[in-house]
Amino acid sequence: MLTAEARVRETGIDAVALKPMECDVAEAASLPFETVVVDYEGREHLPETDVLRRIASERDLRVTVPVRASGFDPLGDDALASDLPEEAGRVFVAGHSAYLDEDERAKRVAPRLGAAVEDHPDAWVGTEGVERVALATGAGQFELLSRSTEHDLRALRAAGFDGHVSLYAPVVLTEDEDAVLDAVGGYAARRGPVARALPEGAATDGSASGRAREVLSAAVRDYALVGDAAAVGERVAELKAAGADTVVGYPARGPEDFR
Repeated sequence: MLTAEARVRETGIDAVALKPMECDVAEAASLPFETVVVDYEGREHLPETDVLRRIASERDLRVTVPVRASGFDPLGDDALASDLPEEAGRVFVAGHSAYLDEDERAKRVAPRLGAAVEDHPDAWVGTEGVERVALATGAGQFELLSRSTEHDLRALRAAGFDGHVSLYAPVVLTEDEDAVLDAVGGYAARRGPVARALPEGAATDGSASGRAREVLSAAVRDYALVGDAAAVGERVAELKAAGADTVVGYPARGPEDFR
């Protein structure tokens, strides 16, 4: 049986993303990755500065920073951002609406991303929904895996972009289809093309059947990395050949998948 380190090495995944709502991010020290990304899931779930500093002392840490959120706004209240450890890198994002109030959602993204990158030129910038703005910053790009990713990466490189490109994807290291759909079926179902293809009211987890199961089984492979370590490794190799520099895996079933 492969050790956790050997299995991760076989996948080709370079970094792990951890969600503080789902696990103790201090677990990063027990995972076989040099680079760790801590996702933002609202102010109430922001890890303590000491915890982040401890991770940063052992790993290459990056923290997702929503530039429209109060406390992280480079053109306004940035009190929480100033508490982040200096040694932690940044992944600047527009911010998911679920974690923003009405006033925060109304803020302009472009000037805030520009100001944030000016302060942290080595940051990665999330492209979801703001692709042109993210590219205009000139910073490393933080892409979300989708069905068009390979085409988009090749086009980006062909156009002359030679900056760093990181690719974020949920990961499910199993061939058990029910387990795959339980972990990322709902995630894939929220993507526009998938939602339109699904029968109304259909289950989106391992209990899905018929047409819904067919749609979801194809979709999870567009939007996530699934299968055994070898299968994931083949997919990651294709994505890197297309232009990705770093693949960041979010363990959709929990950090145990990488142990």
